[in-house]
Amino acid sequence: MNERRVDTRLLCAELVELYWKDKSARQHRRVANLEDISLSGACLQSETPILRGTALTMRYGNGELVGTVRYCLFRDLGYFIGIEFAPGCKWSSKHFRPRHLLDPRRLVEQSARRTRAQAIRPAS
Repeated sequence: MNERRVDTRLLCAELVELYWKDKSARQHRRVANLEDISLSGACLQSETPILRGTALTMRYGNGELVGTVRYCLFRDLGYFIGIEFAPGCKWSSKHFRPRHLLDPRRLVEQSARRTRAQAIRPAS
């Protein structure tokens, strides 16, 4: 799958609730694991597939984000569902900060600092 998201993805782990209607207008509710999030979208893992193009609401604590399913792929133990947030709907860590949140850029920066520090040290 080609990476098309322009905003930085932050890795996370948090249970959220998904709400959507199927083609017959039947309302669905499922709990999913939030895998990553950015300003404009998210990836969730669910036991239930959701059709591409489906409008849904992702609820967390006292808030919610609305968007559209862009992909739904089965991998290993579940379905990975990519959500593009609706225009005007942006994620902000001020409103929702998953308990487990990691910026992969920090890992790269830390690794680069360690490599530079090791290169500068004189050999014993």
